[in-house]
Amino acid sequence: MKVCVNIGFGNIVNKERVIAILSPDSTPIKKLKNEFKNTGKIIDATKGKKTRAILITDSGHIIMSAIAPQTLAERINET
Repeated sequence: MKVCVNIGFGNIVNKERVIAILSPDSTPIKKLKNEFKNTGKIIDATKGKKTRAILITDSGHIIMSAIAPQTLAERINET
């Protein structure tokens, strides 16, 4: 059964596909984000707001969210 979680602004993802929730502030994560911009495997779900979390999926996609990593982790764990 697929269980979805809200990652902000009405955007939802299947929680079973998320393998990591990361803070976007570290240099390695910034480099990873820049590498993925050219591959077409980056999804911006921030609606123009500041990126506060990066979700990495098992399909190799990166999803940017305006919701804090701790909040997303709580949402994933409660469903």
